[in-house]
Amino acid sequence: MDPSKKPHLRIGTGLILGLVIATNPVSVFAQGKGKTHPAEAKYMGAPSAVKVSPKSKKEEAKFALTDEENTRANKIYFERCAGCHGVLRKGATGKPLTVDKTRPLGTRYLENFITDGSGGGMPSWEKELSKDDIKLMAKYVQNDPIAPPEFGMKDMKDTWKVMIPPEKRPTKKMNNYNIKNFFAVTLRDAGEVAIIDGDTKEIVNIVKTGYAVHISRLSHSGRYLYTIGRDAKIDLIDLWMEKPEIVAEIKIGLEARSVETSKYKGYEDKLAIAGAYWPPQYVIMDGETLEPKKIVSTRGNVVGTQEYHPEPRVAAIVASHEHPDFIVNVKETGKILLVNYQDIENLTVTEIQAAPFLHDGGWDASKRYFLTAANKSNKIAVVDSRERKLAKLVDVGGIPHPGRGANFTSKEFGPVWATSHLGDASIAIIGTDPDHHKDNAWKLVKTLKGQGGGSLFIKTHPKSKNLYVDTALNPDAKISQSVAVFDINNLDAPYKVLPIAEWANLGEGTKKVVQPEYNENGDEVWFSVWNEQKLRSAIVIVDDKTLTVKKVIDDKRIITPTGKFNVKNTVEDIY
Repeated sequence: MDPSKKPHLRIGTGLILGLVIATNPVSVFAQGKGKTHPAEAKYMGAPSAVKVSPKSKKEEAKFALTDEENTRANKIYFERCAGCHGVLRKGATGKPLTVDKTRPLGTRYLENFITDGSGGGMPSWEKELSKDDIKLMAKYVQNDPIAPPEFGMKDMKDTWKVMIPPEKRPTKKMNNYNIKNFFAVTLRDAGEVAIIDGDTKEIVNIVKTGYAVHISRLSHSGRYLYTIGRDAKIDLIDLWMEKPEIVAEIKIGLEARSVETSKYKGYEDKLAIAGAYWPPQYVIMDGETLEPKKIVSTRGNVVGTQEYHPEPRVAAIVASHEHPDFIVNVKETGKILLVNYQDIENLTVTEIQAAPFLHDGGWDASKRYFLTAANKSNKIAVVDSRERKLAKLVDVGGIPHPGRGANFTSKEFGPVWATSHLGDASIAIIGTDPDHHKDNAWKLVKTLKGQGGGSLFIKTHPKSKNLYVDTALNPDAKISQSVAVFDINNLDAPYKVLPIAEWANLGEGTKKVVQPEYNENGDEVWFSVWNEQKLRSAIVIVDDKTLTVKKVIDDKRIITPTGKFNVKNTVEDIY
């Protein structure tokens, strides 16, 4: 029989061809979003090649989808599930969703599981997906995954646009704003970033970006803002313009999470790098135009087992202050790459063996040591960026998710760095000063207990005595809608709970509170109150000294806000 006449094969082939022709994953995988664990779901997953086993025509007919249904299901899967279960559904943080796992469970069970979630990690989707969509997804995961296409230099250059070339851009700042106190705020489901003036609390501009921007990063000069969506679209925004606008854009794959710029002396603003989830690769670009210069695959062997992995995705990337290096986390293989960008035509890469499922992380206060979470290994890897080697692997709690982490000086232990966790209520505090507090360096010196698991971000500031811990993915609404605040000078004291969502006064909805971010002066903390797309969301600004509400930004244009990135703090790696 002609394979093209089998419904499931015909649909897959048509979709893949459509992807290749359009070079836009929205048509198949849509834009990127991954939400599958009240504690960890939005950021992970580890697919690999899936073997298709022969099945009877009768069995296949039960799960067959029309072209329209498959397109819709692919879009939902890519937005909601791929980040945890993987593009090819082989799983890692989330369970595998290959047909050998899903079909024995049955359609009714899968519908209930998607609807209700589980305490073990799967969130309830009943408020975010319709009943018809839930039924569709229960059938969809009982079909074999469709392998997405590669995305190479030609594909990238086909998407690359320079709206305003560097020579036609301003030669000096053309606005009267204090851009050091700008906040770039992700409006996740709108596919936008709001530029908000931290002084006046007014929206300066809302820029159409890639879908569900994962992070925003600033050039060393603070002039250029780089955003990357989960659909792997990068937008370059010039903050010197009278009204900040996009001056260049590019897509570097089908799904992505990370972007960074060169910071080492003599290379400021010259290069940018982005890492893709699919295809598994990183791309080095011109810093002022986003012209792609070099693509490097990350496929390879896993640390420890040495087994080959076909889809090791690129997670966090930071720029070294000690060498002209980009430090690149390769999630599934557990390798940290020091990519020296002095000569990208003859690229030199130092490979550090850490631990699998590397995700996010940040610098210690000295900006010499990079501390990064190997989340499913329950470890923090410490990289000495000066000596260019692994300093230590530190065992911590369940599924660490620090964001950039939090640096402060403890009276008892000296300089420390802290992470919260997705998988439990603990806050791990690690000593970071091998020169003056050698006995505490790279050790878990103290563990605090927060409100619960499901924390995505922890934050403090050099001028603050407070340590803020969100719990946005906790299944308990009271916990997910509030934050815990610890006193750095008295860590054994009970934490205070700030009812951030209640202060926003939005009415109905999930209203998850996520990502504390300080302003330029370190005396305000901004929180996103992330509601469902059709409901009201807000930004709540708290006075750091009094822990009271200072301002609520509930402009109707603030749709599903998540990450917020203050220009000064992001440029200078202050956290």
